[in-house]
Amino acid sequence: MKNEVAFPETLAILPVRNTVLLPFMTLPLSIGRPKSLALLQHVVKQGENMGVVAQLDGDIDDPVDQDLFRFGTIGKILKSSDPGQDTASILIQGLSRFRIVEMVSEFPFHVARVEYFRESEATAADLEVEALYKNLKKMVHRVIRLSPNIPDEASFLVDKVPSPSYLADMVAHYLDIEVKDKEAILETVDLIERLKFVTKILTRELDVLELGNKIQSEVREKLEGHQREAYLREQMKVIQKELGESDGNQEEIDKLRKTIEDAKMPEEANLASTKELKRLGRMHPSSPEYQVVRTYLDWMIELPWAKATVDNLDLSVAERILNEDHYDLEKVKRRIIEFLAVRKLKSDLRGPILCLQGPPGVGKTSLGKSIARALGRNFHRISLGGVHDEAEIRGHRRTYIGAMPGRILKGLKKAGSNNPVFMLDEIEKLGHDFRGDPSSALLEVLDPEQNHSFSDHYIEVSFDLSNVLFITTANVLETIPPALRDRLEVINIPGYTEEEKLRIAREYLIPENLEEHGLTGDLIEFTDESLSTIINNYTKEAGVRNLKRELAGICRAVAKDVAYGKSEKSVVDAARVEAILGKQKFYSEVAERVSRTGVATGLAWTPHGGDILFVEATMMKGKGNLTLTGQLGDVMKESAQAALSYIRSKAAELKIDEDIFATHDVHLHVPSGAIPKDGPSAGVTMISALASLLTKRPVNKDVAMTGEITLRGIVLPVGGIKEKVLAAKRAGMKTVLLPEKNEKDLDDISESSRDAMEFIFVKDIEGVLQHSLGLICGSQLN
Repeated sequence: MKNEVAFPETLAILPVRNTVLLPFMTLPLSIGRPKSLALLQHVVKQGENMGVVAQLDGDIDDPVDQDLFRFGTIGKILKSSDPGQDTASILIQGLSRFRIVEMVSEFPFHVARVEYFRESEATAADLEVEALYKNLKKMVHRVIRLSPNIPDEASFLVDKVPSPSYLADMVAHYLDIEVKDKEAILETVDLIERLKFVTKILTRELDVLELGNKIQSEVREKLEGHQREAYLREQMKVIQKELGESDGNQEEIDKLRKTIEDAKMPEEANLASTKELKRLGRMHPSSPEYQVVRTYLDWMIELPWAKATVDNLDLSVAERILNEDHYDLEKVKRRIIEFLAVRKLKSDLRGPILCLQGPPGVGKTSLGKSIARALGRNFHRISLGGVHDEAEIRGHRRTYIGAMPGRILKGLKKAGSNNPVFMLDEIEKLGHDFRGDPSSALLEVLDPEQNHSFSDHYIEVSFDLSNVLFITTANVLETIPPALRDRLEVINIPGYTEEEKLRIAREYLIPENLEEHGLTGDLIEFTDESLSTIINNYTKEAGVRNLKRELAGICRAVAKDVAYGKSEKSVVDAARVEAILGKQKFYSEVAERVSRTGVATGLAWTPHGGDILFVEATMMKGKGNLTLTGQLGDVMKESAQAALSYIRSKAAELKIDEDIFATHDVHLHVPSGAIPKDGPSAGVTMISALASLLTKRPVNKDVAMTGEITLRGIVLPVGGIKEKVLAAKRAGMKTVLLPEKNEKDLDDISESSRDAMEFIFVKDIEGVLQHSLGLICGSQLN
């Protein structure tokens, strides 16, 4: 609707930045642009009103028609400074909305032809307008109550607002909203739409204000709590001073509080530590409980909650370090490199739970240190041999006097990081008694699905072990509980051949011994003959521990000569070895034993690696009884009975007098009677010894054998093939009889060892007797 007030149709336009003038509102403006100053001089001189229009972009210094909004407000200058200066200030009051119809000129200032708008009285009396008007008033009153910067007297002024249009424009004027929103309100000529628009914006601002007040209230409560605590602490200090007590305890409490904050504990651990710290603050230092709580806090602070080392993800460097420290052991090295490769691609990879299983002296424990060095991690080792108490793993509850955390948390504290390489040595030697089963406690430690929240009885909060690389070692797996063994990734480390021991001695053991004894290569030299003599005549092991010990004995003897003044190089040959180490300690009895009937050479697996096993059989007059000696287990006794039964069933084919079984007793003996023996793999050896005795044919002296037999004459596969083959090689055997299904196991044996012996794979007892005794009988598979 056209405004009835006589405003000029052509109006001087003042462009303004980042603000909007609304009707009835007053607005202070600073004017400094040349065109704006020219406009101000004109309107002041002529006593005219001017139009105020907001710019679309406040960064434009010299706007043109296209840079201005289409709506503006005609205003009356209430006060102005001298317009002749470079800048001027004015106070202007809005009178009415207008719309620019067209821009008449832009120099020396903007002049436009405009159209004016206002609301009719009838519209203001509409019921919907009245409802919107009252609701807006209520909202404004709420804003006044919530805003600390608005005086309560403002509510009185709101009640005196003359019209809904005035209220809507006033609210828009005082709201801290964007220019585009204020301009939208200015352009909304329809009163109902404008009231709705302002109500919507005010609702949003009211929500923000209420949320801000809620946040301020919470912060104020926290601050008041801190201030109250500080006030009470000051009172405690004054009371202690009046009682003549030292305030050093409070200084200690403050220091502990700061240390707890610096430890960056998880929320659960932080809450527990803070709770105990408050208890400590209420205790006298002479109280017995004081030291208990203090020890607990010391443990919580010193645990590496957030301390971690950075992994060395350079695969080539890690591989070089592993090769520097250990010879062979390709399976373990490959597994560590694979872990690093995946760790490089996935940073949150959980550490594997490895179990290095093998005989003593093959380098299982030292391999853990090498892995830590390759990964760039800290290393810690604990020995589980002889551990019987569950509290050794989980710790003691603090109700006990002298309670301490378990070995796991102790180790992490000593390692100084939460991602070390943690070696659990000799895990198969864990025991259990009335104090608990430590192997059950290890189930949580060694389970990747659970150890992220390992709980020690002492600290009683969860500690994340998922970043720890656990490596366990064991000589045998049979004594490890099945549930615990199921959590382990077992990597078998077999014994070494003579060639491998020679190379290990040359590359690792001799340089290490020379350094330990202060010798150099210019003072001592070992020949290959001397090393072979030490390996074969002075050691009998799968590993190299005793070999290192014997080399150390020779180095000590040479070091003594050097200390006495000998300067020339000592060349250690076989004769010098015997002179220093004494008479030969181990002899090969193979040739003597197998040259007689009734003796066969078997192969056995032991915790110390492979070994040869002799089975001796003899016969005397009797009633057909079978006597077994040599501390044989039930399985081994059953193998002997099965072997005798099979021979009796095939007596005719083997040309054995059947009456001999009724008139003679058979005695089967396995030497080294002090050592318990068991297992089915001696079956082929027992049947060869019995067949040799009854046919009076000696077993081929160069043949060693292993395998389980059945009454049907089938030879079944057995385990420990690599260890057994290496034992045969050490004993000088030329031929090894193996079950046919064990042929695949030769892949784990070095090519040099395979080439040094002949391997014959048999599927039935007929093949065993043919190659061991030269006997040929009918088919055994009916």
